[in-house]
Amino acid sequence: MSEQPEMKVVVMRHGPYRVTGNVPLAVQVITPNPAGESWDWTEGRSFAGGAEYFLCRCGQSKNKPFCDNSHLTVGFQGEETASRRPLERQSVHYDGPTMLLSDAEQYCAFARFCDPGGKIWSLIERTEQPAVAELVVREANHCPAGRLVLHDKKTGRPIEHPLPPSLGLIEDPALRCSGPLWVRGGLRVESQDGKAYETRNRMTLCRCGASDNMPFCNGSHASIKFRDGLIKDVGP
Repeated sequence: MSEQPEMKVVVMRHGPYRVTGNVPLAVQVITPNPAGESWDWTEGRSFAGGAEYFLCRCGQSKNKPFCDNSHLTVGFQGEETASRRPLERQSVHYDGPTMLLSDAEQYCAFARFCDPGGKIWSLIERTEQPAVAELVVREANHCPAGRLVLHDKKTGRPIEHPLPPSLGLIEDPALRCSGPLWVRGGLRVESQDGKAYETRNRMTLCRCGASDNMPFCNGSHASIKFRDGLIKDVGP
């Protein structure tokens, strides 16, 4: 009996993401509250990727989310430029009464879950209030990129909701654009040189081809209005 391949995402040189290990893949839609603010995630269509599949990284495939080798014809340059330092060492820290917020802004996926209630950077100062603390935990954990990470000040432990190892194709109907690849549950992300990036519960990888923090998303999809055509509300 052959061994099951490791669940991981490999960044191929100037090419797609190679995914192995039967990693579940589904659309994840940013869903607003009545005020129009990002509030929840709604899972949409799922894809049967199989033991190995390749996801578009250049943004030009006609068969999104899968690669169709368009990167070869468009001359895609997907050089990895992201720092290898642990995210905590790249973060700015905000000290609250009961929690510490770490913020690595360069990894922002522009999902905007940090905005409701007056923005998480102000809310962190009032976490002695149970309702505010609950909102802060919600907002940090809804951040797909893991840009925002909370730590309990008493224990020093991160406040992280566990996620299943899986991949999400982020869709943002409010901005009429498609977002990054959401990597969840501590999946291994491996560079083209075979070295793994820091294992994290949440991270987002660029799939519009425009990030300057490759392979990670930096929100460029929102400015270029990247659309993958996977859901009607985002547009063709």
